[in-house]
Amino acid sequence: MNVKFLPLLILLFAYLSANGQGIRVETLEILGANNTKISFLNNLVEAREGMLLDTLLMERDVQRLKRLPAISHAFYRVNLLNENSCEIQYIIEENFTLIPFANLFSSSNDDFAFRIGLQEFNFLGRNITLGAFYQYDNYSSYGVSVRAPYLLSNKFGLALNYNNFTTLEPVFFQDNTADYKYSNTGVELLGLYELNFENRLELGFSFFTEDYTYISGATNDAVPLALNVDKHLFKFIYDYNRLNYFYHYLDGFRSQLNLQYVGSTDENLPEFLIGFNDFTYFKRIGDRGNWANRLRLGLASNVDSPFAPFTVDNNLNIRGVGNTIDRGTGMIVLNTEYRQTLIDKNKFVLQGNVFIDGGTWRNPAGGFDDLLKSENLRIYPGVGLRFMHKRIFNAIFRIDYGYGITKDGDNGIVFGIGQYF
Repeated sequence: MNVKFLPLLILLFAYLSANGQGIRVETLEILGANNTKISFLNNLVEAREGMLLDTLLMERDVQRLKRLPAISHAFYRVNLLNENSCEIQYIIEENFTLIPFANLFSSSNDDFAFRIGLQEFNFLGRNITLGAFYQYDNYSSYGVSVRAPYLLSNKFGLALNYNNFTTLEPVFFQDNTADYKYSNTGVELLGLYELNFENRLELGFSFFTEDYTYISGATNDAVPLALNVDKHLFKFIYDYNRLNYFYHYLDGFRSQLNLQYVGSTDENLPEFLIGFNDFTYFKRIGDRGNWANRLRLGLASNVDSPFAPFTVDNNLNIRGVGNTIDRGTGMIVLNTEYRQTLIDKNKFVLQGNVFIDGGTWRNPAGGFDDLLKSENLRIYPGVGLRFMHKRIFNAIFRIDYGYGITKDGDNGIVFGIGQYF
C-alpha cells in the first residue's frame, strides 16, 4: 500500500467507527496493465464490486499481484464516492517478460559449463511461462517447458516439461572415482493447485530413461560399465509462502517441501524415496539491506549405490565447490548472505553481497553420523555482485566467487541469472 494514502484510510476507519456501518465498493478498476489481460487479473484478485471495503483483503491482493512474473510492483488506492460507497483502484507496474537467460561457472580445476535459454513469463497475457534451453556440460542437452498455474481456473493449472540431459558425471565408490557419460530423457506432467494465498500444491508424474556409459577412471566388478534403465517418478510439492515483495527486496518466510518416489526396472539403479525441504527466511535491513537465508534438509533411501541422488555442486548448493564433486543419500545445507544495494536508480540496481555456503552429506549406505564427520563438511565463504533491471522480470545477473576453507577446498566463480536462492 502506498503510504501517502494512509491518512485517507485513517479517516475512513474513523468514519466507520462513528457511523457503525460499512462502505461498499461501487467500482473496482485495475490500472497499468498493458500486456496482461485485465480479465485474468480481475479473476485472480479477491476484491469484488458490491463487497464491503476490506483493507486486509486488498493488501493480500496486492501481494498476490506482486508475485506474478508480469508485475514488478503494485499498490491500491481508495477513492470515497459518498458516505456509503467508494472506488478501489489497483495500480500495477508491469515487467518485460520475454527474457533470455544464462548460467555459467568455472573453478580452479578447469570445470566449465553453461546453460542458455529463452523464457516468456506472460504468454497470452495470462501468466503462462514458456521456456526452452540449451546446455553444454561436456555434452549438449536441451529442454522445453510450459507452466500455466491458472490455466483451468484461478486456483488450478498444469505444467509440462520435456528434457534431454547429457553430462559427464563422476561416480564414487571405495575411495575411487570414474567418469560416466550420463543421459536422462523424459517427460513430466504436473497438476498445480492453490489452496489459498499462502499454500500451493503440485502433484504429478514423469517417465524417463537413464543411460550410463563408462568413459574413464577406476572400475569395479560390482559397478557395471553401461546401464540403460527405464524409470518412473511420482512427485508431490507443498509450498507455504509468506514472503512480501518490494521490487528486489524480500521479507518473510517460505517453506517448500518436495517428495518423490522413483521406480526402476533395473536393480543396479534400484527404486528409492527422496525428500527435501527448503526453508528460506529474508529480512529487510534498513532501506537498502537484505539478509537472505536458505536451509535445505534432504533424505533419500540409503541405498549402497555409486549413483546416489544428492550431489555437491556449484549451481545447486555450494558456490565455488566445482561440478558434481560428491554424492550422498542425505544432506544438510545452509546458505546465508547479506545483500547491500550500492546503486538504486529508476530502473538499474547494483547490489553487492557477502555469503557463507556450508553443507554436509551422508555417504551411500552410511550412518547419520556421516553428517558430523569433518571429511564430509564443506564451508565456502565468498563475495558477489548483482546487476539488476527493475522492469524486466528476473533480470538479475549475478557473479559469485566462493573459496573453500575446509579440507581439500576448491575455489571458483559462479555466474547466473537470478538470485542464487
